[in-house]
Amino acid sequence: MHFELAFVLLFSIATAVAIAARYFKFPYTVALVLAGLGLGIVHAFEPPHLTKELLFAVILPGLLFEAAFHVDFRKFWKNKLAITALAIPGLVASMGLTALLLSPAMQWMNALQGFGLISAMVFASLIVSTDPIAVVGLFKALGAPKRLAILVEGESLLNDGTSVVLFTLVVGVAAGQEFTVGSAVMDFIRVAGMGGVIGAAVGFAVGKVILRVEDAMVEITCTVIAAYGSFVVAEHFHYSGVIATVVAGMVCGNWAAQEGMGPSVRIAVESFWEYLAFALNSVVFLLIGLEVQLSSLLASWLPILLAYGAVVLGRAVVVYGVSGLLRFTSEKLPWKWSAVLTWSGLRGAVSMVLVLGLPDDFAHRELLVNMTFGVVVLSIIVQGLTMAPVLKALGITGLKDVYQEQYELARGKLGAIHAALASLEAMRRGREIPVDVLEPLERDYQQKAQAVEQQLAMLKQQSNRFNDEEKQEAIRRILIVEKDALFSAYQQGTLNKEVFEHLTAELDERIANAKDAESHFPEEDAHVPPPKALAS
Repeated sequence: MHFELAFVLLFSIATAVAIAARYFKFPYTVALVLAGLGLGIVHAFEPPHLTKELLFAVILPGLLFEAAFHVDFRKFWKNKLAITALAIPGLVASMGLTALLLSPAMQWMNALQGFGLISAMVFASLIVSTDPIAVVGLFKALGAPKRLAILVEGESLLNDGTSVVLFTLVVGVAAGQEFTVGSAVMDFIRVAGMGGVIGAAVGFAVGKVILRVEDAMVEITCTVIAAYGSFVVAEHFHYSGVIATVVAGMVCGNWAAQEGMGPSVRIAVESFWEYLAFALNSVVFLLIGLEVQLSSLLASWLPILLAYGAVVLGRAVVVYGVSGLLRFTSEKLPWKWSAVLTWSGLRGAVSMVLVLGLPDDFAHRELLVNMTFGVVVLSIIVQGLTMAPVLKALGITGLKDVYQEQYELARGKLGAIHAALASLEAMRRGREIPVDVLEPLERDYQQKAQAVEQQLAMLKQQSNRFNDEEKQEAIRRILIVEKDALFSAYQQGTLNKEVFEHLTAELDERIANAKDAESHFPEEDAHVPPPKALAS
């Protein structure tokens, strides 16, 4: 099958899965992996393989840049100790613990001669990086604290680069290179540090161009250059392209976009990267499912389960340990969050590509591939599907989870009642039904409307959030109508191009301000207990 046709099929499948996942309220990324597994079983078509070249040249820079571009540096900096502790020393500790747990467990099987500590270290180094894409959307949907989402996203941004550097060092040791702790630390600092310097330099250079132009297409192109250019330059000089792209994304998102992009341009840039992230995630999670050979995984089910247990246990020890140390700082975390941070540590495409990059003659390569693929699939399916129940069981899903179902139910009822009243009024005007029949029905529906409006008023008394949401929804609808009217007037020739662009720029600024207001709803209401009158 032609490469181009395969990608058309992938996007078609991803679209169908997205629609089905939204309809059934199913985690999208989990649905993609399951769809990929199903297609792989029936051999529906020959997909492009998830190679290191595809991931590092096309997918990873785009995903990393988009995530870093939208990270608020101020919030990131407020949690710098927690994020860096989890992503760097925490990652190293997690790798060591996973290897120490896995090595004796594998030797206990007796069937694997020679699978010692070095082999376990190789596996641990490639599996430790986390991929939170499947759970961050759930955090937002369930109203989890924003700081928790910042911790998960921030850790993932940094630990991708850390894990790639660690994997390179560990594989070098396994291949017989000399190893000392001092040289390993210096190599890590050099590779990661220079990657950060290159990313900052590229981001700064691109930002300077953005500051001097006001053209959406040019500035979108500049951000693409920053994303992929920083990665390519860093990798060319054998430094960390992952860290370079993350730093470039944060520079562009927190400086260049804030200072150099007008509202219209910023909306265009954000829309572009939002779509690109959707497209890249769709491809990578489908390919993860398609890449897996279920028969091979089933043959290695016991090592996979042992590896999965070691990975989860190793992460739990590190997360709780870091949380304990942070209690002596200003960034202390609730203990319940430690459980969420442990369970949200899903594994993704980076691990699969790293293991596929091992030489064909590497010791236990086939087993390492099966273990990695198995742990990745298990983490996405098991942890991805149970993340929402875990959040609810721990009681940290926030106000949105406590009240939202009642609120949305009341809003839905009120909308249906108003539609019925409008229909009754139309019947009255059209004299289709006698008035003496319509009047009792109208009174009944008016009483229902009054009862539902009282319920909504009670919900709104608990927090300003619902008022804010309704206000933002009204503003959004009005602005869409205004923009549509401007576009229609321009198309009909009643507005010239200069006037149209001027009015559109003003309108886009209002839209941007509305989006900012919507994204800054107060978080402190997220832990208010439900009132007794509504809890029943």
